[in-house]
Amino acid sequence: MSDPDNTYDLVVLGGGTGGYAAALRAAQLDMKVALIERDKVGGTCLHRGCVPTKALLHAAEVADSAREAGGFGIEVEFQGIDMPKVLDFKQGIIDRNYKGLQGLIKARGIDYIAGEGKLVSEDTVEVTNDEGTMEVTGTHMVLATGSTSKTIGIDIRDRVMTSEQALTYDEVPESAVVLGGGVIGVEFASVWASFGSQVTIVEGLPHLVANEDESISKALEKAFKKRKIGFQVGVKFDSVEQDDSGVHVKLEDGSVIDAQVLLVAVGRGPVTEGFGFEDQGITLDRGFVIVDERQRTGVGNIYAVGDIVPGLQLAHRSFAQGIFVAEEIAGLSPAPIIESGIPRVTYSEPEIFSVGLTEKKAAEEYGEDSIEKVEYPLGGNAKSAILKTNGFIKVVREKDGPVLGIHGIGARLSEQAGEAQLIVNWEAFPEEVAQLIHAHPTQNEAIGEAHLALAGKPLHFHN
Repeated sequence: MSDPDNTYDLVVLGGGTGGYAAALRAAQLDMKVALIERDKVGGTCLHRGCVPTKALLHAAEVADSAREAGGFGIEVEFQGIDMPKVLDFKQGIIDRNYKGLQGLIKARGIDYIAGEGKLVSEDTVEVTNDEGTMEVTGTHMVLATGSTSKTIGIDIRDRVMTSEQALTYDEVPESAVVLGGGVIGVEFASVWASFGSQVTIVEGLPHLVANEDESISKALEKAFKKRKIGFQVGVKFDSVEQDDSGVHVKLEDGSVIDAQVLLVAVGRGPVTEGFGFEDQGITLDRGFVIVDERQRTGVGNIYAVGDIVPGLQLAHRSFAQGIFVAEEIAGLSPAPIIESGIPRVTYSEPEIFSVGLTEKKAAEEYGEDSIEKVEYPLGGNAKSAILKTNGFIKVVREKDGPVLGIHGIGARLSEQAGEAQLIVNWEAFPEEVAQLIHAHPTQNEAIGEAHLALAGKPLHFHN
């Protein structure tokens, strides 16, 4: 018989972005909620991912600004990087957000249960901690156990690390090999290069950030060459050896790259093993929990959100899915989340943002003759000139139809993802966006100018 004190409307297994979002929204909707977490609430994003990496990237931007201050008439002497102080800055950001999140959970009346949770039936999680074992029962369950860095069989120790170890690495490596040219790899390459490292990225696919529009990938490669960040694409990793002199990374073409450290940044995999999911009949595919468009697993009232669900592994996607599930359980019938409409950002220097379809995917879906595109160069944007950044805004539309995708590359362009997602998700026509007035001088004007061009009235450049 269930203990009424341990019976809830919703039990959430995992306190990362998706899990705590589901818990907070459910509590807001007057549900009795339990949130089970074996580590720290906030998950990967707050403690080992988005937040700490962006703190390091901001420190890297400050370092670059100090080096380049003379170009703006500012006399500054750059003396180097104090990594322990940089790490203190990073940790301060984490600690402040962690404290705030703990306060929110307590204020909403959510029962936070620390311990190792395991699904033992369709409505029960068994939690083990230092005090023993207890059973927590829920009318509805949300699985949100998150992800971890992939290692592809590489021994992670000493000079060979994943992003989690790199976030606490207390020195600037003289040289580094970054295995993986996706978001995580190029962000760390950007940080270390700004801190003074000689970095080489190794990527098996034909381009860096290969999931982006190809023109964006090529622009990033051009920018990285200018920054003297080395990269080899279209070549696969073979093995690594390390000794007192550093790491020796062998590639399948027989070449060897020597460096002080190797960062393994080949993506993240779902954390689903050992939680009893398959024992309860939940379908897994390569470790991912399979769900329908309403995040249902097909077993009882069990839902899954975040990085354990196939698709984009982004904190804001997890957050949205958590809210969606809470509202679904409450009977509010929220609209399903459209994956392509989720904004995607890479916070390297230069930054990349994208929403919607790339040119290639739009052509595949609508036909090459049925789409139009424009690339508006930031060289024609006054604020970008002030910031001394290059790049462009690219807009893809269906001919005589709505905008299908917006992509951008340049310093600080992550802030333009907001308007871009409204345009794409509301299926706006370029002619409609062209009527909107964009403040001058801002980089936001570049979005307006690109849509003016697609509407047939380019003013500041020839399409």
